[in-house]
Amino acid sequence: MSTAVHDHTHGHDDHAHHPTGLKRFLTTTNHKDIGTAYLWFSFAMFLVGGVMALVIRAELFQPGMQVVNPEFFNQMTTLHGLIMVFGAIMPAFVGFANWQIPMMIGAPDMAFPRLNNWSFWLLPPAALLLVASMFVPGGAAASGWTLYPPLTIQMGLGMDLAIFAIHILGMSSILGSINIITTILNMRAPGMTLMKMPMFCWTWLITAYLVVAAMPVLAGAVTMLLTDRHFGTHFFNPAGGGDPVLFQHIFWFFGHPEVYIIAIPAFGVISQVIPAFARKPLFGYTSMVYATASIAILSFIVWAHHMYTTGMPVQAQLFFMYATTLIAVPTGVKVFNWVATMWKGSLTFETPMLFAIGFLFLFTMGGFTGLVLSYTPVDVQLHDTYYVVAHFHYVMVAGALFSAFAGVYFWLPKWTGRMYDETLGKWHFWLSFVFFNVTFFVQHFLGLAGMPRRIPDYALQFADFNMVSTIGAFGFGMTQLLFLYIVVKCIRSGETAPANPWEGADTLEWTHLPSPAPYHSFDTPPVVK
Repeated sequence: MSTAVHDHTHGHDDHAHHPTGLKRFLTTTNHKDIGTAYLWFSFAMFLVGGVMALVIRAELFQPGMQVVNPEFFNQMTTLHGLIMVFGAIMPAFVGFANWQIPMMIGAPDMAFPRLNNWSFWLLPPAALLLVASMFVPGGAAASGWTLYPPLTIQMGLGMDLAIFAIHILGMSSILGSINIITTILNMRAPGMTLMKMPMFCWTWLITAYLVVAAMPVLAGAVTMLLTDRHFGTHFFNPAGGGDPVLFQHIFWFFGHPEVYIIAIPAFGVISQVIPAFARKPLFGYTSMVYATASIAILSFIVWAHHMYTTGMPVQAQLFFMYATTLIAVPTGVKVFNWVATMWKGSLTFETPMLFAIGFLFLFTMGGFTGLVLSYTPVDVQLHDTYYVVAHFHYVMVAGALFSAFAGVYFWLPKWTGRMYDETLGKWHFWLSFVFFNVTFFVQHFLGLAGMPRRIPDYALQFADFNMVSTIGAFGFGMTQLLFLYIVVKCIRSGETAPANPWEGADTLEWTHLPSPAPYHSFDTPPVVK
């Protein structure tokens, strides 16, 4: 094990050792700097993907074609999906991992600091490729983020840029995950056994294994797509003996674990925040670890529930239906444990806790609509309608995004040494919560009434709910600018944070089992009893 700590004592020129500004972030091997870079990058991508969502909602404000042409509308759905998943949500949680994991396990840094730097710097070029695909002849892939052939075999240069971007983004994720696995398994402080780690470390260890297993599958799928496009293969072309449904199998074998690659780190953040504001240890720590691992394992045997309408044999439909329903069990264990942690606790409701409880309520609802969609006969009716859109946004936005907000507010005092504005934080929560529900709750009704997704025009009977949804979306989008203001204000002029910003919430003691406290800063040596 090599440490990334350099000896500064003999240096004459401080600037040679401590570059500032852009150079600091270009060359840094410090896990905190890299975590910060990930978080800012993910927020920038969140805004880009958000603007694309608002283009979609603006077009759907009324029936008829108003704002963009149909092909551009479909390009927006493609890029919005890809950018939000690979550019916004995943890098945000990798940012949390970089900041927190070394401090939580008492390591001086990540296991491979230079690899860590490279993992981050793969992201901006990939993001540029994705966004650039809009501006080449033929535009970005108008296929939706799932990139189904035969559509994607015939598209122009934008599709190639998207494939290349996905390769680079996948490489970044795999390298980051190898780093996280190695760090957690090899660099824990003495006395920090696996079953004494904070829950956040556990969720990331499990997520990192998921990434290493699932990401290469996506790389294989888009590589086969690339060779079908340019090298005369026929993997997905029926004219040459291929099968477009094969792509769906390969894609969703990655795509379903991907949902949990996004959700499981969110569970980890929530498992740190709730005990802190309940002033109690996490209820059922061991069962939480096993439930998280179960979810991860089961996520690999449910992929074809995305494919009930492709003409699967009934036996296969039944298998995937039952396997999918089974995931509700460990998920229910987690929700029960979070609620039990709050039960009879000394609760206070600062912004991180508000986002955690908002997560709990809305994510559970998204889970229930997922359970509805897991039943084959129901899904055959609701497949590719707005019911599905509502379901996965309850899981992705209210699940992943709300927990990311909870994490940012929770750890900002630790990261910056300053306190954010609590009143504005609460405004941010309530506006986000209300506008989120205004946007997505009505989409359940649109879906039940049969409105198809990814279509820029619709029948008159869907007009009212679409108008409500669009108003909610613009409200939600504007609210996130308030979040940007809160974070910048905190960094620039926030009050100095006390040693324990959450009065009485002893975050060192309460985020895991009674055990040696995880040592949270490598400025002082770990205390091992």
